[in-house]
Amino acid sequence: MHLLSQLDFNKILFLDIETVPAQPSFSSLSPQWQHLWEKKSKSILKENISAADVYDRSAIYAEFGKVVCICAGIITGYPQNPILRLKSFYNDDESILLREFADLLEVYFSTDRSRLCAHNGKEFDFPYLSRRMLVHGIKLPLMLDNAGKKPWEIAHLDTMELWKMGDFKSYTSLELLANLFGIPTPKDDIDGSMVAQVYYRENNLKRIVDYCLKDVVTLCQLFLKMNNQATISESSIIYPTH
Repeated sequence: MHLLSQLDFNKILFLDIETVPAQPSFSSLSPQWQHLWEKKSKSILKENISAADVYDRSAIYAEFGKVVCICAGIITGYPQNPILRLKSFYNDDESILLREFADLLEVYFSTDRSRLCAHNGKEFDFPYLSRRMLVHGIKLPLMLDNAGKKPWEIAHLDTMELWKMGDFKSYTSLELLANLFGIPTPKDDIDGSMVAQVYYRENNLKRIVDYCLKDVVTLCQLFLKMNNQATISESSIIYPTH
């Protein structure tokens, strides 16, 4: 972890996103989009399973899903008096929350020392946000504009990548690493597989935001643990007022 010793922990934006399918169901898609999803989903189909049956999985693809929530956190006062301040962006209109988040990055996180950190962020969160911003005609903030950059020139931080230690093993969940490092995680009433149902069937975006915020807290605490630093006390975590 010595390679991270030069980081300014006060300049890291910890984030997590929640995504859902672009439409409530496969039948809600136009014939053209149904055809495109049928082609895309072939790789995950099993015997007696149709493209409609796996439509919930479309949320993980930026071409077929949308972002409904971005939660972020930043540490201030590190290391003497660290406080984790959280902020959430959420809206049924994806373009609105993406523009708000892009503005935040441009104003506060456009210096050479700024970093973004997410769990599996390099494979999911960061490219997903960039792709959806392009779809909406939003200029990519400096922190997300990686066109033409070599992999080692991209300064994002990814706790899953840090855990790999250079190997290529399969996905390791944030929940698993939190338990491994002794980080208490709340007993939530939902998990990632339920987000689409909570969004479309329950129409409860606030519930998704609360779930996402807790993941950002866990992410931040894990990053500190992986850098042999003390975690932040619950009393020093400031949640947004919705």
